[in-house]
Amino acid sequence: MNEIKLNNALTCPPIGIGTFMLSPAEAENSVREALKMGYRLIDTANAYVNERAVGRAIKQSGVSRNEIFLSTKLWPSEYENENAVDETLERLGVNYVDLLFIHQPAGNRLAGYRQLEKAYKEGKAKAIGISNFEGKYLEELQNEWEIVPQFMQVEAHPYFTQKELRKTLDIYDIKLMSWYPLGHGDSSLINEQIFTDLGEKYGKTPAQVILRWHTQMGFVVIPGSKSTEHIKDNLDIFDFTLTPEEMEKIAALDKGVRYYHRTDSQLKQFAAWKPNYEKE
Repeated sequence: MNEIKLNNALTCPPIGIGTFMLSPAEAENSVREALKMGYRLIDTANAYVNERAVGRAIKQSGVSRNEIFLSTKLWPSEYENENAVDETLERLGVNYVDLLFIHQPAGNRLAGYRQLEKAYKEGKAKAIGISNFEGKYLEELQNEWEIVPQFMQVEAHPYFTQKELRKTLDIYDIKLMSWYPLGHGDSSLINEQIFTDLGEKYGKTPAQVILRWHTQMGFVVIPGSKSTEHIKDNLDIFDFTLTPEEMEKIAALDKGVRYYHRTDSQLKQFAAWKPNYEKE
């Protein structure tokens, strides 16, 4: 498992455990078991309302903090909260995170980004990133950032490879972190004949082939699961390599199809909604 080198010389594992849509109890169990299996990247967020659970899982795992690449995200309603970073660290039970994102281009997003830059300078975040900042939102931020982000987290999978976005990311050597890496579980994608055929060739499931495609694309991928069996399978993708010809065939699947469609009205709602951290 070769680590990904970031534009600030930090390195990051190519695959991690995601905690989106996991309850605190589910996140605690999944993260603890994933760390025991060998995962070293964990992704969470204010909005997932499971940061405290992730912190508990880290302690229970017995894995040293300095071996873990911990990623979280500030929610838009926290962008103007001067204590947001410290409160996030408190919930996680850590002194720093390895990667801190702003989650959505809503509310006072520039204030949010300034929070990241401040945390980076103070050593509270070893790397910073932007999540779901595509198109005009990325263009806007390019004119404002003092510190270039290390990551962009967006929807990406073989049906939607973010070809255009990657042109901009490559200019700054910003790495892409994929969410919905399996197309939100779309059976049409997972059951594409090429993944079935490659799975038979390499002795892998179609999902494992798709996750391997992500890592060979240079993406960092963060599949989430409640199932320890699936978590284990998701990590078992580094004993085979797709050929350039196979990668080209997979590239031909790109249909520009995405599963998440955000509206302007949702962005306004994001800015107003505050996570209920008491549920953690």
